[in-house]
Amino acid sequence: MAYLYVLGTVLLSVYGSLILKWRISLNGELPSAFPDNIIHILRICIDPFVISGFAAAGLAVLLWIAALSKLQLSQAYPFVSLSFALILIFSVILFHEPINLWKISSVILIVAGIVLGSQG
Repeated sequence: MAYLYVLGTVLLSVYGSLILKWRISLNGELPSAFPDNIIHILRICIDPFVISGFAAAGLAVLLWIAALSKLQLSQAYPFVSLSFALILIFSVILFHEPINLWKISSVILIVAGIVLGSQG
């Protein structure tokens, strides 16, 4: 059950990041003028999708607390690195971000580190 809490933490965190990127992309870049940039940020923060991302992040924190109550930090934390792989995959699929050998190699090394780190 503890690893399900960790998985939930990872998936909800990834969801929150993807939602934020999607909605920020729709609203454009941050204006440089002071009052305009505050209004821009506030407009994004009241977007229902962004609020769902914030809610997901809050739920992720609760699941993380549950996970840490059952696992050692050194057992649980390596799995959080899976978010790097998921973000890379979904950023390519959803946002058509470029992918290259360096990014793929980085994710492979991260996953290898998770496998090695979870062995102890």
